[in-house]
Amino acid sequence: MSNDTQKNHLKAYGIVYYALENGLKAKWLLNYDGGAFLIENNEDVIRECKVRGVSYDVISDAKSALILEEISSPSKNQEAVTLEKAPKIAVYSPKDKMPWDDAVTMVLTYAEIPFDVIYDEEVLNDKLILYEWLHLHHEDFTGQYGRFYGSFRTAPWYIQQKKDAEALAKKLGYAKVSEEKRDVAKKIRDYVVGGGFMFAMCSATDSFDIALSADGVDICEAMFDGDASEVNYQSKLNFTNSFAFTDFELIRNPTTYEFSSIDMTRKRRIQKESDYFVLNDFSAKWDQVPTMLCQNHTQVVKGFMGQTTSFDSKHIKSTVMILGENKTNGEARYIHGTKGKGMFTFYGGHDPEDYQHRVGDPKTELDLHPTSPGYRLILNNVLFPAAKKKKQKT
Repeated sequence: MSNDTQKNHLKAYGIVYYALENGLKAKWLLNYDGGAFLIENNEDVIRECKVRGVSYDVISDAKSALILEEISSPSKNQEAVTLEKAPKIAVYSPKDKMPWDDAVTMVLTYAEIPFDVIYDEEVLNDKLILYEWLHLHHEDFTGQYGRFYGSFRTAPWYIQQKKDAEALAKKLGYAKVSEEKRDVAKKIRDYVVGGGFMFAMCSATDSFDIALSADGVDICEAMFDGDASEVNYQSKLNFTNSFAFTDFELIRNPTTYEFSSIDMTRKRRIQKESDYFVLNDFSAKWDQVPTMLCQNHTQVVKGFMGQTTSFDSKHIKSTVMILGENKTNGEARYIHGTKGKGMFTFYGGHDPEDYQHRVGDPKTELDLHPTSPGYRLILNNVLFPAAKKKKQKT
């Protein structure tokens, strides 16, 4: 899985998933050859590698044993992690997507990793227990329709989106979309606390935490829910309810395309040509989860924007790990934490291979980016629930 040896990093994850689905043994060799995978030799796997264009080597049992012995050395920041079972995956997304794309759905499809699409009805009816891994589409859990009001309130797709959301909320027994989305966020919270793995990108990250923090508080203006927001709602937020963020200020102006002070998009002073973030180092033998999540063929990853591009470091809770960051700009791009028995990962930005994706832009063709480091971080999150983990040191 190094930069020199692998022709299609993204589809390689699909090969590992395929092997696990078919009951084969597999190991993830952390920090070895770019985070390589060791899979039980099988003719079907070899055939799939050839068909999908994935680079591979067939090695002897003796060589395999030597590699594992080398990795086990205390002097090496490497580890071999057993992958036990292919996780069952759900993507939380509207059944009729809006005219922009979801990077996770695209890369799962490209890597040929199966997933189910679920939405509010399934979540509220406790269908999350059927899945080990959940991705949140670029959703607005605050009930403010993505805060597109300022620029797109007369656009047909925005008007239809609002109508559809209101109809769904009514069908599910809610007077307001914001109340329905709040309960969806709380169901997802319970799923994680109970042992689930949750991954979110772009606006699904901060809007999720805002919705939890504002439980029981009306933060929506009249154009969103038909009545005015509560007086002094900022002082009523409960940051102990949120997963990753604390002490943030909500944006009151409803025409501003921003939720809060969590996001760095409007505060950034970085040119596109110099927009990068760095993956942090962790102990492979003791901190296996963050090490797995940071496996890549490069430690420096090019940046990309979104409604929520990155996270202001001063608003990140001390219990949350920063996996990738731009220290000079005081921003985190990729963070991870635990909640109860489960875990969550937040990844800023919309599309790792489309620097400034806009509404209506064409989708990214991943055939043109088969070795994308930014997309590879997403797939690390897909596989790590399959790993047999040791207790973390930090």
